Amino acid sequence: MEEEKGPVCVTDGTGFIGSWLVMKLLQNGYTVRTTVRPDPECKRDISYLTSLPRASEKLHIFNGDLNQPESFNVAIEGCTGVFHVAHPMPNKELDEASVTKQSVEGTLGILKACLNAKTVKKVVYTSSAATVAYSGNNKDMADESSWSDIEYHRSLGLFRSSSYVAAKTKTEQAVLEFAEKNGLELVTLIPPFVLGGFICKDLPGSVELILSMILGKADNFTQLHKLSLVHVDDLVSAHIFLFENSNAKGRYICSSTPTSIDEMYRFLYAKYPEFRIPTTQSLKEAYKICGFSSKKLLNTGFTFKHGLDDILTGAFQSCREKGFLERFFGKMDT
Repeated sequence: MEEEKGPVCVTDGTGFIGSWLVMKLLQNGYTVRTTVRPDPECKRDISYLTSLPRASEKLHIFNGDLNQPESFNVAIEGCTGVFHVAHPMPNKELDEASVTKQSVEGTLGILKACLNAKTVKKVVYTSSAATVAYSGNNKDMADESSWSDIEYHRSLGLFRSSSYVAAKTKTEQAVLEFAEKNGLELVTLIPPFVLGGFICKDLPGSVELILSMILGKADNFTQLHKLSLVHVDDLVSAHIFLFENSNAKGRYICSSTPTSIDEMYRFLYAKYPEFRIPTTQSLKEAYKICGFSSKKLLNTGFTFKHGLDDILTGAFQSCREKGFLERFFGKMDT
């Protein structure tokens, strides 16, 4: 007889990472509670969650809004663990201070709910490589001791808005401080560029960026000049692995596959010749791009299962199955 696990809560189960995490937890025998943004008119299609194997018996869906942290209380009450994936939605009307305030206050509100529940044994917070990539110290490899310098990042004028880097950096720092002060067991996962197949309805931003190579959007190529990647399956497996590992503490970088735009071009050109992928020209780096060390995670016993082939093929297969390739390129032979 299968051991009962959970319940655990996943915030924002409708997103790229959150939906995969819900699916993987269900596969592993957990009872899952997930939060979704309020939808008063019931227009959002979340059948990709409700139709997952075991969902009818083990998945429970609640409303949760980071602007109202107390809205997560009901979903968290009685849970043994919380996976906090939610982040404020991009909004041109919100400035950096507003986005950061919403992220920090919403997340701390969720952690307070975890303390008040008195049943939560561990929290796993999904951070971002944006919190370690822009230290300005010219290191070739960032590790868990690295922190981004928000002013340095702002001075670079890069594609990724300062709002995202500031919000993720200050939020991760706040959750680690809160956990230490209040005796809450917590780990943070720091992923770089996340790719692979997706089950959510919307096209993930990271996958859309990769599509720029076959759309010929050269303005985006500098964003792809040098990347560190991780398959979403490996990332969510690391979430569960660290949740179940009683010795796991603090920050963990989760990066498996360094690559470059030239390497991706060669892969895509060979695998998908029908896309007529434009050639890439030599690009000068606007700043020194560091790699990301997963040594701490690997030393816990975790292993990555997916390489570049899985990462890119999975993303493109999902794009094809969900009609995004046809939408961009017209009807294609399969």
